[in-house]
Amino acid sequence: MGKKKETADFGVLLDKPVKVEHYEKRFGITAVEKGLITADDLVKGLTIQVEEDIRKIPHRLLGEIFFEMGLMTSAQVEEVLSHILKKGEPKA
Repeated sequence: MGKKKETADFGVLLDKPVKVEHYEKRFGITAVEKGLITADDLVKGLTIQVEEDIRKIPHRLLGEIFFEMGLMTSAQVEEVLSHILKKGEPKA
């Protein structure tokens, strides 16, 4: 039997479907600004995302791609998501 592949659960977005579009537009830039990935890493991740979309492979978010590439840990993905979701919330 094959070795089970480690996966991460980025369920923080499951209760925030309205914010997914904002997440997709900002995740990579925020990760670069925080020094978690390089601009070249972002281009590679976006290239993978687009190539998979063209081949009709189910769409993956950049956090998942960077995690699977070994560029970010699940904690780093959560850090970026938390930053984005806090920024996107309306101020009271």
